[in-house]
Amino acid sequence: MFKAILIEKDDAGYRAAMRDVDDAQLPAGDVTVRVSHSTLNYKDALAITGKGPVVRKFPMVPGIDLAGVVEHSAHPAYQPGDAVLLNGWGVGEVHWGGLAQKARLNGDWLIPLPGAFTPQQAMAIGTAGYTAMLCVLALEKQGVRPADGEILVTGAAGGVGSVAVALLARLGYTVVAVTGRPHDAEYLRRLGAAEVLDRAQFAAPGKPLGKERWAGAVDVVGSHVLANVCATTRYRGVVTACGLAAGMDLPATVAPFILRGVTLVGIDSVMCPRADRLQAWQRLATDLDLARLGDIGRTVGLAEALPLAQQLLDGQVRGRIVVDVNQ
Repeated sequence: MFKAILIEKDDAGYRAAMRDVDDAQLPAGDVTVRVSHSTLNYKDALAITGKGPVVRKFPMVPGIDLAGVVEHSAHPAYQPGDAVLLNGWGVGEVHWGGLAQKARLNGDWLIPLPGAFTPQQAMAIGTAGYTAMLCVLALEKQGVRPADGEILVTGAAGGVGSVAVALLARLGYTVVAVTGRPHDAEYLRRLGAAEVLDRAQFAAPGKPLGKERWAGAVDVVGSHVLANVCATTRYRGVVTACGLAAGMDLPATVAPFILRGVTLVGIDSVMCPRADRLQAWQRLATDLDLARLGDIGRTVGLAEALPLAQQLLDGQVRGRIVVDVNQ
């Protein structure tokens, strides 16, 4: 038996609770991992609360991230005792995820835990930090350099935004952070933001083109915020989009793209190829100041993830939530 957060949906309704689960209930997979840490992400919060159509099979264990040690393996790349981590691949949505003390998985979804990180540190980074690194890599690939000008990060006090601010600042970029929580301004400056702007400046419908300012951007918000970011990005600037906290719509025009040559790059972390995952985690190991993880993340026990889910959706959670599943 092991403890897990289990989401169920039946005639009695939709509910999530901590349960004792028999090993025999684990789904199919060629690697069984004894999980030590997971995370609470926006998608996990939607799954736990039922506020979004994230879960597509029931019952479901949420948790799109996990770190732990291989317990059993029929996969040629992994042996018992190997330290591994996982981000995405539909776990917590269509396959049981990491908010449990055990997980049975497809070994192709795993990557070795980088030696630079403890399991707790890897989960303080988690999908959010790995996604932030994918955004940074995309900016670099498109030729954006620190000397080119300011980089805007929206949703900066959240998980992706916090790591993006820390990474970009350490790489020498001038980072401007956008948040709807003014009390987090000092936190963002500690992470390396040179300036903090109020989200209200971006949240309302804007003009097709605004004054050029940003050489690049990391957007996790979507909707009017993303439209306004694109409209104020400099000639041949690059905007990476990886979230939809304000909505899936994009009420924009083609003006930034055909008149200023702005590039909009979509960032997907769920089905990202293994080679790109390994590159992102290798760069995190060298480019992220681990001392910042104490600012970015806090650790809670498995049961605490349940009430925190609604708080996260309400915008009351700063940075990363690491879940020690054995606590």
